[in-house]
Amino acid sequence: MGKNYTAADASLADSLPDAEWEDVDSHADATPLVATLATLLAGLRMDQALVKMFPQYSRNRLQLWLKTGQVLVDGLQVEGSAKAIGGERIELTPPLAADLVTPKAQRMALAIVFEDADLMVINKPVGLIVHPGAGNPDHTLLNGLLAHAPTLRLVPRAGIVHRLDKDTSGLLVVAKNLSAQASLAAQLAVRSVKRTYLAFVHGVPPAQGCIDVAIGRDPRVRTRMAVRAGGRQARTHYKVLERFGKVALLECQLDTGRTHQIRVHLQHIKCPLVGDAVYCRGARQGLVFPRQALHAIALELAHPRSGKHMRWSAPLPADMAKLLANLRRGD
Repeated sequence: MGKNYTAADASLADSLPDAEWEDVDSHADATPLVATLATLLAGLRMDQALVKMFPQYSRNRLQLWLKTGQVLVDGLQVEGSAKAIGGERIELTPPLAADLVTPKAQRMALAIVFEDADLMVINKPVGLIVHPGAGNPDHTLLNGLLAHAPTLRLVPRAGIVHRLDKDTSGLLVVAKNLSAQASLAAQLAVRSVKRTYLAFVHGVPPAQGCIDVAIGRDPRVRTRMAVRAGGRQARTHYKVLERFGKVALLECQLDTGRTHQIRVHLQHIKCPLVGDAVYCRGARQGLVFPRQALHAIALELAHPRSGKHMRWSAPLPADMAKLLANLRRGD
């Protein structure tokens, strides 16, 4: 029997950041993934719809599997160009890969704010990378999650549905099963998950505002993101909580979750994050801070099983609390 779940009406891929996740087979035992094609994907090419349903695999790989019979639609092989109509039964059986690299389970201290059978909420510290990638093959949050809850091997990306940059601290939710992951994907896609950040910025921003400009890969520096035509929609709401001359403390809320979104958007309005080595070159106003001063302070969502509204918060980490105290003293 395959693992059955209903794919969220809007894709997990659309709710994740733009950064590429490692394209590895998550199911080393070649157990079929069985899903129902969501109605909101109707009209797309079948290969496009599959990318949204199974974002852990690349489009090229899914196109190949359609041709070789690893992906069946209502029990039949179809072309990647076939139109999705919604409601089709999709059965995906990833072939075993000789060079498969399975992430290691590595024990580490996890700051678990909440945990039940469906969810974990983690208060991620500064310096912890969320997912293995080039140059960081292990000792990531994903490795720690696999040690804490080995059944997360059965969930794509060990249940991680959104991420924080290495030097951003704060709250991050993890789905512990496929049903919870599908629910969180849908909530992220319809933007009902509320993610609140505190950010220290240079400059004198307006009292509040909405930054609604597309973000894409910077064509000049591929490790950076930039505001650019043809990028993916990105929207950040902010309001000023306190001002300290030409430094301000902002509360930011995300409608979308693009890579480096807050950092790029605040640079766009000429108020870059304090300490951001990528988007704010050099010290300003004599203020030196060792990382981007950004913290995911609150998270709200509907519990995937009960539907109950849930909210968690995480206090400012010590370095940002000290920065705030110094600014209030005028240091």
